[in-house]
Amino acid sequence: MRKRLIVVVLQGILIISSGCGASNRERRPPETSLIALDHPVQESWTVKLTITESGSGKGVIEAGHGAEYKVNSGTEHRLDKGVKVTLFDQSGTPTTSITAEKAVIHDNQDIEALGNVKIAARGGTVIRTEYAKRTARERMIRSDRFVEITRPGESVRGVGFESDENLKKFRIFRGSGEALLK
Repeated sequence: MRKRLIVVVLQGILIISSGCGASNRERRPPETSLIALDHPVQESWTVKLTITESGSGKGVIEAGHGAEYKVNSGTEHRLDKGVKVTLFDQSGTPTTSITAEKAVIHDNQDIEALGNVKIAARGGTVIRTEYAKRTARERMIRSDRFVEITRPGESVRGVGFESDENLKKFRIFRGSGEALLK
């Protein structure tokens, strides 16, 4: 055994640690076989991810905390502590924002938002629900839960909806609502 002294300066704080350790030839690699399906492979705080397609930015995802998990077919990122997704049009202008308590990002860039989901688009359309899923391939947003959609002069409620990600065209299932007629 040999003595070692470790000195680390982290954001102006001096941390000193000393102890005995094994020589390099006696060290073992970290044990990773204990990582199970429901344990994170890695975690991050104050997360900012970029959604890209062919090298071009299509959106930004921000969250207070994120963890990567191994799943049967690959990985998924579980985000919490306030999630905000901002989607851009072809010129890079923000068009739609999605906020939620939690989200799951799948390998194919599909995003599931959970808890107090609010989807807002340019033009004033706002959708509120407890769950929504944005598919990357179709660029559609869907929910099978209760939704309330408000636009200037109208309010529609129902169970389930689907819309393009810019909220220009939407279809609501089992709906009811009010509109101001001119």
